[in-house]
Formats: sequence, structure tokens, C-alpha cells
Amino acid sequence: MAKDVIELVGVVEESFPNTTFNVKILSPQAKDHSILCTLAGRMRVHRVRILPGDRVKVEMTPYDLEKGRICYRYRSDQQIDLETGEALRPPTQA
Repeated sequence: MAKDVIELVGVVEESFPNTTFNVKILSPQAKDHSILCTLAGRMRVHRVRILPGDRVKVEMTPYDLEKGRICYRYRSDQQIDLETGEALRPPTQA
């Protein structure tokens, strides 16, 4: 049951009280769809700061497609594969 999650990449549009955010989805599965997200517990424990404009990985349940959970914040210089949500490594210089 816990493995029934949909992982998407999005951009934080707006910040609300109580670690709630409005996130616009960038992934091709649900492009331009906005959802209401909360911060995952592990990110709360490690006090990861989320600001509007940050690119994040969102987990959603297939039962409620209007809410999600932010589980990862990408660095600003990190390249992202929108299909898989994985961070791309820059080419190493030889």
C-alpha cells in the first residue's frame, strides 16, 4: 500500500502557513497542474527551507490528486530529468 505513490517534479508557486505550499507541476504526466503540498516529515526534522521558486519532488497518492507531499528540494544548479525526476550529473571534465 505504501508503494502506491506518484512522483512528479514541480516548482513552488506560493507559501502558506504551517509548511503548506502551492506547487505547479512540470512533469509531462500532469503539466501545468497545481496542487496543495505539505512538507514531508524527514524534511521537517532536518529543517529544509522551501521558498517560492524552488524546484521540488512531489509524492502524490492516486486516490487524491489535489494534494501532495514535498519529499525533496533540488539545488538551483541541478539539472533534472522531468520524466523520472532524477537529478542529472554534469559531465566530468577529463
